Amino acid sequence: MGQTTTLTASDGFKLGAYRADPASKPKGAIVVIQEIFGVNSHIRNICDRLAKEGYVALAPAIFDRIEPNFQSGYSPDEVAVARKFVANPDWPAMLRDTQAAIDAVKDVGPVGIIGFCLGGSIAYAAATKLKGLAAAVGYYGGAIVRFADDKPSVPTQLHFGEKDSGIPLTDVEAIKAKRPDVQIFVYPNAQHGFGCDERASYDRASSDLAWQRSLGFFGTNLK
Repeated sequence: MGQTTTLTASDGFKLGAYRADPASKPKGAIVVIQEIFGVNSHIRNICDRLAKEGYVALAPAIFDRIEPNFQSGYSPDEVAVARKFVANPDWPAMLRDTQAAIDAVKDVGPVGIIGFCLGGSIAYAAATKLKGLAAAVGYYGGAIVRFADDKPSVPTQLHFGEKDSGIPLTDVEAIKAKRPDVQIFVYPNAQHGFGCDERASYDRASSDLAWQRSLGFFGTNLK
């Protein structure tokens, strides 16, 4: 359904992206931020699903500054390789590239952002620092607890798994305490990556519920 395209960040850097457009007039646009596995089949599938819901969906390749066109699956070896990208993350650069994606679709209508894993943290940071958004949704973002003192400027919704080995519930409770203005859901027995049907940790019931909540949230706020 979608196609590859090129974005230009504010510093002139050009990065790749995957864009999916709906069959009819779009309701708005949603920027999709990847996990540490690049703009892979899971992220492209998310874009395609959003396009079927009536949104222009755009996923910037935020690792292009490190390794152009990187994408990966979820085997233990692939996970080990992908982790190198977040050993010392360049948050400002990733946010510049996220802003480039927002700017590329702002002519469509209201713009939301959704991110997964690393992308969940970026989606939260974008809600606090970037311009042009109307709503933000983050799935199991491990760095959100470090950013929680920053107040989102747009409605924000977060999703976490109760059994996430990398994000303890104490972190989720800390975010709730600091950010009563953010809508937060915790999914019983769900692990990290529960929303990705290509991962061993996929939890269909939790994933379906989180997706319904995400679409409802965008439906309310992207008007």
